[in-house]
Amino acid sequence: MGVFFKDIIGQGAIVDRLRRSVNENKLAHALLISGPQGDGKLPIAIALANYILCGNGGGNDACGGCPACVKLGKYIHSDLHFVFPVKKKKGSDSAPVSDDYIAEWRELLLKNPYFSYDDWLAKLDVENQQPMIYERESSEILHKLSMQSREGGWKVVIIWLPEKMKEACSNKLLKIIEEPPHKTLFLLVSEEPDKIIATILSRTQRIDVPRIAKTDIENALVARYGLAFDDAKVVAQQSAGNWEKAEEMLSVSEEKALYLDLFMQLMRVAYARNIREMKAWSEQVAAMGRERQKRLLDYCQRMIRENFIMNFKEEEMLYMSQAERNFSIRFSPFVNERNIFGIMEELSETQRHIEQNVNAKMVFFDMSLRMIVWIKNR
Repeated sequence: MGVFFKDIIGQGAIVDRLRRSVNENKLAHALLISGPQGDGKLPIAIALANYILCGNGGGNDACGGCPACVKLGKYIHSDLHFVFPVKKKKGSDSAPVSDDYIAEWRELLLKNPYFSYDDWLAKLDVENQQPMIYERESSEILHKLSMQSREGGWKVVIIWLPEKMKEACSNKLLKIIEEPPHKTLFLLVSEEPDKIIATILSRTQRIDVPRIAKTDIENALVARYGLAFDDAKVVAQQSAGNWEKAEEMLSVSEEKALYLDLFMQLMRVAYARNIREMKAWSEQVAAMGRERQKRLLDYCQRMIRENFIMNFKEEEMLYMSQAERNFSIRFSPFVNERNIFGIMEELSETQRHIEQNVNAKMVFFDMSLRMIVWIKNR
């Protein structure tokens, strides 16, 4: 129910800075909160909005119990406005606005505020569309902010992924972002700030949110999921400061087992030079769908790195499950200084082709053929 400062995973320095800015009345009227995926940017923005809109302000966090906080916990506070990329509805010629999808947005936030852009795409069921923040959205924002605060305090606008704004929308918002009405706060939450037009950037104060510290992810996994510390350590290492990825790793155990099986199959058929099996493997992977194919390639790259490190007998640097270790004990000698960079580049190039929608069956078959050379080069 809602997000408060106490719910943020790690990022203590950022939270302290924002809290201090509010309490010392030094908070800029427009903040650009930017950083990599999974670092908690959106939850931080929501927690800051809740802190400002709480009816019992002044402490270290929103109280969570006043009428305002009850509404904030359901994302229905009348002075908290969300803007996010949306898709055009079938059969409609008019550009959509965020309020057309506010029910889906609230549902996803209530489920998990640490969701990813891919999660939002799946929620929207975008098919081949590219969600955008359309020009019409600017008129909606201007209209909302022209009205008095319904709760008698601040008005907060959270723009998630402002890099998805149409240029016309950005241009219409320039003046109000630079000179907003009294007690109005803009929070722009971005993963690609370089794609935001310069005139918007120049009107915001930027706050760079780093990746979440490994120890903070470990502690959160133990506290929230009851994970054993050793398991939490492995997940934290592999998630690389990305909480979304850490949660994904917990929820896809069956999928991870499939990836391990496919990885083992690939390496075995490459070593055996079994072209018939390579073709069957390629067809199986091609039928999985692009997002799962990309995750498989990520997994294969991680396994190659882990097997290379295994050769150095540095146990504290290894982060593999027991099933992964069982295979790697015999496979790791096949990954060495002579072929690791070639194998990694092969997997990376395959990933680029998949992202470019090249025929998956052909891409994976070609990759498996070339893998023969690298595996034999030891």
